[in-house]
Amino acid sequence: MIYIKDDEFIRGNCPMTKEEVRVLSISKLGVKDNSRVLDIGAGTGSVSIQLAKICTEGQIIAVEKDEEALQIIEQNRKKFNIDNLTVVKGEALEVENNINFCFDAVFVGGSGGNIEDIIRAYSLKLKSHGNMVLNFITLNNLYKTLNTLKDMNYEVECMQVSINKTRKNSYMMTSNNSIFIVTAIKP
Repeated sequence: MIYIKDDEFIRGNCPMTKEEVRVLSISKLGVKDNSRVLDIGAGTGSVSIQLAKICTEGQIIAVEKDEEALQIIEQNRKKFNIDNLTVVKGEALEVENNINFCFDAVFVGGSGGNIEDIIRAYSLKLKSHGNMVLNFITLNNLYKTLNTLKDMNYEVECMQVSINKTRKNSYMMTSNNSIFIVTAIKP
């Protein structure tokens, strides 16, 4: 499987799940070529686009509310010639009733501060034994997520990832934000 590098994506000013975190998060989703996957808070669409390349016989649904991000997703969809991605415009909790599928996996990259409600609502659309993978920068969202998933009897794993890379041609290391990756398996 070939993963897409960060600099291949059209980015603009939108948030993007960085390459190494994207690779880890997608691997934790446990998808197959025919999986149906939901991406909540899609940003640039980097996770959705990569998933669409992996799930060639499946379907990817991306939820995004930001107008610039929606334009960037569409540009990336065209650039990578993706036809198995559907983009739903709106805030995750407002469009939840319009998404009438059962998913093999759910990825949450952005929550707009509504993480507990998003987990509870979209858990109903996740198949039994399906994986929900969530990415966070803040301890507050991590804490809320772990407690919500525990209350829902999910099997939960959490890892913290810190990526440091050399800057251009120098040996100077630069670091990205530390990210928490939560993997939750629905009972």
